Amino acid sequence: MSTANDQPLKRALTTPLLYFFILGDVLGAGVYVLIGQVAADSGGAVWVPLAAALALAMLTAASYAELATKYPRAGGASHYATRAYGPFAGFLAGFCMLAAGIVSVGALARGFAGDYLTAFVTLPVALVAVVFLAALALLNARGIQESTRANVVATLVELGGLAIVVVLGAWLLLRGEGDPDRLTRLGTAEHGAAAAVLSGAVLAYYSFVGFETSVNVAEETRDPRRSYPRALFGALATAGAVYVLVGLAASAAVPTGTLAASSGPLLEVVKAAGGVPVWLFSAIALVAVANGALLTGIMSSRLAYGMARDGLLPAALTKVLPGRRTPWAAIALTTALSMVLALTGSVATLASTLVLLLLVVFFMVNTAVLVLRRDPGVPGHFRAPTVLPVLGAASCVLLATQVEPEVWLRGLIVLGVGLVLAAVAAARRDGERTPARTR
Repeated sequence: MSTANDQPLKRALTTPLLYFFILGDVLGAGVYVLIGQVAADSGGAVWVPLAAALALAMLTAASYAELATKYPRAGGASHYATRAYGPFAGFLAGFCMLAAGIVSVGALARGFAGDYLTAFVTLPVALVAVVFLAALALLNARGIQESTRANVVATLVELGGLAIVVVLGAWLLLRGEGDPDRLTRLGTAEHGAAAAVLSGAVLAYYSFVGFETSVNVAEETRDPRRSYPRALFGALATAGAVYVLVGLAASAAVPTGTLAASSGPLLEVVKAAGGVPVWLFSAIALVAVANGALLTGIMSSRLAYGMARDGLLPAALTKVLPGRRTPWAAIALTTALSMVLALTGSVATLASTLVLLLLVVFFMVNTAVLVLRRDPGVPGHFRAPTVLPVLGAASCVLLATQVEPEVWLRGLIVLGVGLVLAAVAAARRDGERTPARTR
């Protein structure tokens, strides 16, 4: 086996592959279930909080575009925070990303083994979760190029499913059914229009989460300075346009109360319109879940690899396959942890903390951009206007104020564990350096 010091990761990603990587990660399973929850918080004008969430996501995306082209290497937010604030902050950022990623993969594994699969076959959840995660790990280890090619197919399937919803919604309106007036109804009994937009945007923001994972494959991109900004902003713009169209179609076609009460709100559009088998959407949802788990698994393994190379995790995690040059040790560890979470069922307890953990990371990334402006980095890298990272950091604080107290409690527990481990990692690293200076 080889290590990162003598064999770097293979540069195999082109701009189109990176675009589909990001688009596939953003267009995950969330959009198939979140529309109803957003409607419950914001009212019939679901497209407004979706558009607001896109604008907020673009702010942080600009910071990622600058840092990923300035420092194109695996490690992502952990690497940026280490450069800006030192190993303590770097470990904490990486820990939050790893916790979110590993929990997400475990949750998606259970989701894959749940109701969508039972539309076709009934199998033990534990068995399905283990086989599912093992298969994803093998695809991940085979190579980034193979994984992202599979992602292109899956992303096209996901887009096809969402296009069906848009077409069926338009068909309903052409038949004289549905209610286009719902598209202007903003607010609920509990919230006025402004509060409804902000409350709905917190949920809608989760629909755009996933773009941040792409920085961990910048090192495997052929020309990251040129490719990464184009792929990142293009994918987010595409996802935003699709989400707004889906929101318009679903809200016009189905009563807001029906959307809010459904755990599969897009299926309500299919049922209302007719003409498309319900089982087809179950199949599409399975593809969406599998694709999201694959891409999040790629992120988690590359992040663990990058943190190990920065000295924040054991050096054994830098081992790569000699032929494939993929981080097999990091893939094995992150997959094993996801399996444990999927089998124990503790994923549900931590899943609601994912957005909060990522807001912590995003705040660190946005501020790191400003701190690292004194470092020229790679010549010709993308540079975001200064106002964007400032607004990005402010948006993280704003969204965090909308997180429910019980979620904060769980999130603080996870952050507390991260702080303790970060202190241990920083102390160990300082201890390793001190003897070297005294020799």
